[in-house]
Amino acid sequence: MKTILEALRDTEKAYRDVLKNISKENGITIAEWSLLGFLADGFDTQDKLSKEMNLDNSTLSRQLSSLVKKELVSSVAVGRDRRQLIYEITTAGELVLTSVNAQHHAYENNVFKLWSDEEKSMIQILLNRLEKSLQK
Repeated sequence: MKTILEALRDTEKAYRDVLKNISKENGITIAEWSLLGFLADGFDTQDKLSKEMNLDNSTLSRQLSSLVKKELVSSVAVGRDRRQLIYEITTAGELVLTSVNAQHHAYENNVFKLWSDEEKSMIQILLNRLEKSLQK
């Protein structure tokens, strides 16, 4: 029988595989999906995104460049020296984000369709407690 942490690891792997498939079907990566969500929420500069997503600038820069190439994000140079970039999700980016979010929501509903509200609440409480224990 698996330990609790082994079961969580296996569950996370299966969940990540589903996320990879959903995002891949929409032409993006899981990281790009996350980034599109933050851009849609109004985080529009590399500094704001880096702090909010807890990513280093080089990783974030690569992801932003990829989204710009895919025309899912646009950028505008601002400031006196025009070195500061403001990023904005494009209409195509909004469509991709909406599609991935809808597929993710449908998957989540399917996973928990037989769970009662009480069961979902209990697992949320237990996972929060586990997360706090792991951080100690």
